[in-house]
Parts: sequence; structure tokens; C-alpha cells
Amino acid sequence: MPYTPINLKEKLTKVTEQWQPRVVAQLNDYQFKLAKIEGDFIWHSHPETDEAFIILSGELDIEFRDGKVHLSEGEMCIVPKGVEHKPFARHECSIMLIEPIGTTNTGDAGGKRTAESNIWI
Repeated sequence: MPYTPINLKEKLTKVTEQWQPRVVAQLNDYQFKLAKIEGDFIWHSHPETDEAFIILSGELDIEFRDGKVHLSEGEMCIVPKGVEHKPFARHECSIMLIEPIGTTNTGDAGGKRTAESNIWI
């Protein structure tokens, strides 16, 4: 097995569509996904899993039904399973998501914003 680093900056150049997470690594049953986002997403939750947001560049707000959190580059937030949330970025933001294999980006909401969940770059 080759031991090679994963260059996140280089991988981000391959993310060309917003709101379309792409897998860059897997650790046991969890995937590390990169995404570029801008504007509003949809209200949704993940009934079966927590979700980790790590900000690689830019800023992200995550709205909750009872408040919100503002994240800047180098910060992270764990959204507990079952908690409704809605990400929002005023300007393009690059993030890493850590979640179980097969987790859908729109969680229980579905709809036209649902991205294919297992595309590797």
C-alpha cells in the first residue's frame, strides 16, 4: 500500500460545482468530503448520525431552529444527529465534512439539492 499525503488544496481544485461534496478519504466507516458552497442550503437533519463541518477557507453560518453558529477558516462545528440545520455562506466557502459512508447531503429532506454521495476525487 503506498503511503502518500492527500493534498486538500489540490483536491479542492477538482471541486467544480457548489453544494456537491466529493470524497477524498475514508477512515473505517467514515468519509472525508470536500465541498465548495455559497448561498443558502435547505433545512434538513441527519436522524442517524452527527455531522462535522470544518472550514478550510471562507466563512459559514449554520442556522438552527433555536440559534446559529458562525464559523471562520480553521474552525469546526459538530451538528448532533437529528438536529435540523441550514448552512449558509455569503461568499464561496470551502469545507470538509466528516460523516458515515452513504450519508446524503440533504439528510431527511431530499429534493433537487441532493448530491450523489460517493463520488471520489
